[in-house]
Amino acid sequence: MAQNGNSGSDDTRDMLYLVGGLALVVLGAGLIATHPSVRKSLGTAATAILPDLKAKLPDLSAVGTDVQRYLSLKSM
Repeated sequence: MAQNGNSGSDDTRDMLYLVGGLALVVLGAGLIATHPSVRKSLGTAATAILPDLKAKLPDLSAVGTDVQRYLSLKSM
C-alpha cells in the first residue's frame, strides 16, 4: 500500500521536471532568438522555407500602436 502513495508522488515529480525543463528550453530559445544576427538568419530561413509567410501573417507593426493607445486610455 505504501508503494501506491509513493508512485503518485513520483509521477507528480516527473511531470514537474518535464514542465520545468520545457520552460527552460523555451526561455533559452527566446534568449538566443533575441540576438539581431540570429533573428535575421531565422527570418531568412523562414522565408526560404515558407515564401508566403509574410502574406499570411498579419501586420504586427499596427499592434504596437494599438497597445500604446489602449494603455494611454486605461491610465486616464
